[in-house]
Amino acid sequence: MSIDHINIEVCCYSIASAQAAFQAGADRIELCDNLFEGGTTPSTGTMKLVRNLVDTKLYTMIRPRGGDFLYTDLEMEAMLMDIEAAKAIQLDGIVLGVLKKNGTLDTERMKELIEAAKPLEITLHRAFDLTIDPFQALEDAIGLGVDRILTSGQKTNAFDGIPLIKSLVELAGDTLSIMPGSGINEGNVCDIISQTGAHEFHVSAKNSKASLMEFKPAEISLGDSRFSEYSMEVADAQRITHYRQLTKNLVNY
Repeated sequence: MSIDHINIEVCCYSIASAQAAFQAGADRIELCDNLFEGGTTPSTGTMKLVRNLVDTKLYTMIRPRGGDFLYTDLEMEAMLMDIEAAKAIQLDGIVLGVLKKNGTLDTERMKELIEAAKPLEITLHRAFDLTIDPFQALEDAIGLGVDRILTSGQKTNAFDGIPLIKSLVELAGDTLSIMPGSGINEGNVCDIISQTGAHEFHVSAKNSKASLMEFKPAEISLGDSRFSEYSMEVADAQRITHYRQLTKNLVNY
């Protein structure tokens, strides 16, 4: 197998993270909000500002809320509006996924969103990992014309999902890219890439950054008490650079 370049996509939950990913040479940025809900659509202001700050491929998550991927008519309207905003801001792609109650891809609703997004590129996100039949979902995704599928191989992390990811890569061929993501780190990225045959991968490459606030009231939490208002998860440019160094030796293997 010959690969000329292994693409690194960095999932960024803040403006600072997007800047770090760009500075470290990420091939693509996926811009999201709400880290602890698995990612939702960022604000229009954030999309605009990041587009002005980074000169690399920039996608945005199109997901109106956390939870499942079974959407109401009103949520579909919201996603269509967010897609129009992404096009107006001249982003390069969107990341989306819609399911039916029975665990299959909702191809009709996805087609509506994809048509509205043209000519933007399309990633089917990890809603794929919640489908009842990944091989049928792959066929459906090919029929929809998506550019890639982000998947952990229907496991919590991509390392455990290597067997399915490998099968998907082989079945997809050149029709679309299978991009491993979830739980990828410096200790397993080379095994995941070499064992699956994937030519790109998805990471957050984040580290905790302490707040610069001096006054920190001790007896109040504004949200989930497991997470502090005085610590932020931010993409680390050094980690992204390290991923590039680690995977460089896999090029043309």
